[in-house]
Amino acid sequence: MFSEQDIAALWITVQLAAVTTALLLVLGTPLAWWLSQSRWRGKVLIEALVALPLVLPPTVLGFYLLLAIGPDGPIGRWFDRGLAFSFSGLVLGSAVYSLPFVVQPLQGAFSAIGRRPLEVAATLGAPPRDAFISVVVPLARSGFLTATILGFAHTLGEFGVVLMIGGNIPGLTQVVSIAIYEHVETLEYAQAHQLSALLLLLSFATLLVVYLFNRRFSVVHP
Repeated sequence: MFSEQDIAALWITVQLAAVTTALLLVLGTPLAWWLSQSRWRGKVLIEALVALPLVLPPTVLGFYLLLAIGPDGPIGRWFDRGLAFSFSGLVLGSAVYSLPFVVQPLQGAFSAIGRRPLEVAATLGAPPRDAFISVVVPLARSGFLTATILGFAHTLGEFGVVLMIGGNIPGLTQVVSIAIYEHVETLEYAQAHQLSALLLLLSFATLLVVYLFNRRFSVVHP
């Protein structure tokens, strides 16, 4: 059975993944839409920045985020004692680290839709915002589902970034991946196995949902 500390780590991890995913959907949707529609040549720089967490070592990203959100950092100075070693800091770091897993599926879905549906909606008198909500969002629902699940699942397994900016404070910043590492360090392999198996099942289940939905969507809309 899971200990109280492990249950707390699970709860913090689920909260972190849920808040991070919601934040990324709010911020990532307009960014993905702009990237899919913009013809500005310099947008490749933005695309490279969005994709940077895919290739940058998590410890490197976590280190620079720690400097940014610390008490003397450009972001941390706006908050009392900064955001390092707090749940808010974990959310910020997780949002940066999981950004490409949300933005890229949305960008791909928006690009596949093209401009034609919006042009038709405009001829019918629909304002751009209403057209986006009533036309683009339903057509891009597979992209939204993929982005949501991948963003959530990716945040569940974070280690390097959250350790750098949040440390290992039980009940506050200790997430499941760090709890597993701590169990292994103390030779508590049974507890590490339980948490690892749980994350393995959750990760497999989330990916299975993505593939099943995309397969069904491709059959219904060839």
